Amino acid sequence: MSSKITYVTLFADESIHPAYEKALSELQQELGRTHPMYIGGREVSAGSTFEKTSPIDTSIVVGRFQRGTAEHGLEALKAARRAFDEWSHTDYKRRVELMRRAADRIEAARFRLAAAITFEAGKNRLEAIAEVYEAIEAMRYYANLMEKEDGYVRRMNPGAPGEETYSVARPYGVWAVISPFNFPLMLGNGMMQGALITGNTVVWKPTSEAPLTALEAYRLYVEAGLPEGTINIVTGPGEAFEDVFVRGADGVAFTGSMDVGMRLYRKIAAESPYPKPMVSEMGSKNPVIVTKNADFDKAVEGVVRAAFGYSGQKCSAASRVYVQDEVKESFVEALVKRTSTLIVGDPRRREVFTGPVINRRAQESYEKYVADAKNAGKVVYGGRTLRSGGLEKGYYVEPTIVTGLDEDHYLFKKELFVPILVVGGFRTLDEALTKANNTQYGLTAGIMSEDKEEIDRFMDKIEFGVVYANRKGGATTGAWPGAQSFVGWKASGATGKGIGGPYYLLSYMREQARTYVH
Repeated sequence: MSSKITYVTLFADESIHPAYEKALSELQQELGRTHPMYIGGREVSAGSTFEKTSPIDTSIVVGRFQRGTAEHGLEALKAARRAFDEWSHTDYKRRVELMRRAADRIEAARFRLAAAITFEAGKNRLEAIAEVYEAIEAMRYYANLMEKEDGYVRRMNPGAPGEETYSVARPYGVWAVISPFNFPLMLGNGMMQGALITGNTVVWKPTSEAPLTALEAYRLYVEAGLPEGTINIVTGPGEAFEDVFVRGADGVAFTGSMDVGMRLYRKIAAESPYPKPMVSEMGSKNPVIVTKNADFDKAVEGVVRAAFGYSGQKCSAASRVYVQDEVKESFVEALVKRTSTLIVGDPRRREVFTGPVINRRAQESYEKYVADAKNAGKVVYGGRTLRSGGLEKGYYVEPTIVTGLDEDHYLFKKELFVPILVVGGFRTLDEALTKANNTQYGLTAGIMSEDKEEIDRFMDKIEFGVVYANRKGGATTGAWPGAQSFVGWKASGATGKGIGGPYYLLSYMREQARTYVH
């Protein structure tokens, strides 16, 4: 059964607040503990730990986690390989049953998981709770899809008289899943779910910025009854595991920066004895086009939510907007006015929209980008690092709007992953489309126009995988499983099959053509 919650409907649900606040309070009493890794169903210590502090307040120690090594990665791959034979030959209906049971466990723990996401990733309550529901929805969507496709077994035409033929999708083996901080449950769980439900086994390596959410999810899968070794979880610096995963896994699923993703892609090609699959989502530089025919209230709200939700730290965040020249000045004025109403602060507080950026490195990058924007253009709103009013111990920065940059400036090209929005102009829609497409990326894009011909032309010409017209809740953000496949084109993805969509599971399987002669 669907959870009936989306990023849109969640805002109207008052019942979430007391439950979330209770979970925050309870989890806070448990923070600071030392957590093991889990390999082959066993708790494993690396002999060395690292400390994760909260971006909300660095005096809050989220926990201490194992500093795993390449040897632990190799051990985890071996455990996953031992579990593969049993799991891959488990009837798909049983796998579906266990995945649904895991989804139920996650739903029961939804507020605790949301609290963990807030503490370690700095996400506000609505975004954190919605992320958990999104993960649940994806799990149930995939379970339904496996049933609809009859486990991906299809009767084919006979090749010759007396032949009985089938197309059967089979799992590859062991997948390494490498997940990011910004959606520590949805993206990590989504990649892992794609591998598991199709009969593969998994070694999950979450980012060191968000290991607690992953460990909480792992324990819920164990409670749901998955066999030992089906999921293994290792923590520590990514470089410790990279080569082991490239050489030892049968497939790699990765979400993160283009630089790291392409390095993995090249290593797999260079160091593997044969081609291996890689499922990747590698960020973007997402545009919104606002024409003179836009509904301004809708356009301003959609751009603000897409640009500054979760401090711009979404792969789908709007980071550049092109506004038709006739309305550009008035639109920027309205954009600044609306942005000035956003509350920046501790994301545990109900009224806060924009929380901290993830770490000091992100804060320092923001400061550099702002300085460069001031030198080459004009900061019309924001630009400050916030170090007072109770925000001294966290990584807080203002939502920032920049105009006057040359459109070849790197701030129009580079994925920033901080709350900075650059504004450009255009004369004709074709010019705007050329500018929007002039990027190596291709994840999400939006148009704001009440003219159907403009929308149709945008949909036909835009070179992005997830596209929206007139989305007030987020001009480029808020994809939902079973509704919008989250698929990157060009440098934003490797498979052309989006998470949460009808073709995603095929990325984790290979086809076998079976012929029986009678």
